[in-house]
Amino acid sequence: MNGYVLALDQGTTSSRAVLCDANGELRTVAQYPLRQIYPRPGWVEHDPMDILDTILHAMAEAFEKSKLSPTDIAAIGITNQRETTILWDKKTGQPVCNAIVWQCRRTAELCEQLKAQGLGDLIYQRTGLLIDPYFSGTKLRWMLDQSPDLRRRAQAGELLCGTVDSWLIWNLTGRQVHCTDYSNASRTMLFDIDRLCWDEDICKALDIPMSMLPQPVPSSQVYGTMAKGLPGLKALAGIPICGSAGDQQAALFGQGCFREGMAKNTYGTGCFTLMNTGSHSIRCDSGLLTSVAWSIGGKVTYALEGSAFNAGSAIQWLRDQCGVIATSHDVDILAESIPNNGGVYFVPAFTGLGAPYWDSYARGSFFGLTRGSGKAELSRAVLEGIAFEVADLVQTMNEAAPVSISELRVDGGACVSDFMMQFQADLLRLPVNRPENVESTALGAAFLAGLAAGVWSSTEDLEHIRRTQQVFQPVMAIQDRNRALQNWHTAVELSRLWGQRYQL
Repeated sequence: MNGYVLALDQGTTSSRAVLCDANGELRTVAQYPLRQIYPRPGWVEHDPMDILDTILHAMAEAFEKSKLSPTDIAAIGITNQRETTILWDKKTGQPVCNAIVWQCRRTAELCEQLKAQGLGDLIYQRTGLLIDPYFSGTKLRWMLDQSPDLRRRAQAGELLCGTVDSWLIWNLTGRQVHCTDYSNASRTMLFDIDRLCWDEDICKALDIPMSMLPQPVPSSQVYGTMAKGLPGLKALAGIPICGSAGDQQAALFGQGCFREGMAKNTYGTGCFTLMNTGSHSIRCDSGLLTSVAWSIGGKVTYALEGSAFNAGSAIQWLRDQCGVIATSHDVDILAESIPNNGGVYFVPAFTGLGAPYWDSYARGSFFGLTRGSGKAELSRAVLEGIAFEVADLVQTMNEAAPVSISELRVDGGACVSDFMMQFQADLLRLPVNRPENVESTALGAAFLAGLAAGVWSSTEDLEHIRRTQQVFQPVMAIQDRNRALQNWHTAVELSRLWGQRYQL
């Protein structure tokens, strides 16, 4: 039987294609960087054609390198940067503007207006989300507000919109299928996560024509097949596209967190902590979000989520904007070269703070700098700042959820840092479990597609695929840990104060 699955992992900074076998082993990986566009401070965009082109190139390269026959590939799964919003012409297939990326804060003022209108409780109860520029709804409203012609065309049914999964599925199926899976839909601020449909009241309040929206579908089923004539991919025509999930839900699935109370954190561009809450869509007053984790075989699984907007992006900033390090690995070497942080703390609030603060105006800040502070102190402070963010998320989650997290499973590019994983375990006072294969996001997409295609019959088959590479146990003295957290929270409040004053 054909037992390979091609997983497409379209992320914030790159597009990747991963071919894995029925044992979860990676056969080939191809990756292309994605151009970042920063029109103004706090604004982040992508060219949708760059997104599509890089995915097509990655798919072609991964397939060519694999030396497999097309008949060896059973399915294609997709996982993607969430909330990023794309608007395109239904007839020509061309984007009408750049995609607005999840990190973008341009709709902060609109969000404040929606809160002032008293929509916060309605949106939270229906969608599980707070009103914030993070989510797709206000991004789409902003796009339509840019010209009367765009709104006219949207109302006339001439435009389509969606998150990145919708854009890719629409193009890969030859512009035949316009859909989004429940996990991605649940991050738009337009989707009722209990009724599993677009919410008419919220769409009306945001003045968004529902005819533009993709059809919501489960995370593991056949959506369509690869079209003929795609550049470099003619051999893959007819292969079913049958799995889709937002990147963080895909990582939760790829980490084998199939049971209620299991949790993971992904150290990517941002940090995202998710806990499986089973069939319960929990609402709480602690700044956490509730999303659809996945839907398989008519059963919906929900997740509590805490998000920090900047994590790996802070390491990239040290490298690319500041020139403090030449490679990402250098940050670990420098951090480990000194016995402590020298009193230097870093708040990675380049695009505001996510949970539990939800402060769009906070700004990235270093505190405690002295004349003796150098590259090592800055590097260590950045790694510690990322771990502090996650500690806040896990503490908030443990206070809100009926079951406490007993172990944190980790993945994402930055989790290769032994220093940061050890510091994370010290802050959490929990084991931090890193797998041998940290490609959890791509594996999650592959698993969802493979289940629909019959490569695997159930999640029980998948539980044995994940293998632990290392478990980090807490060793820091409790008083040192508590003092560090107190200093961190002081730094956070100062960064928020500066952001508020700066806006004035």
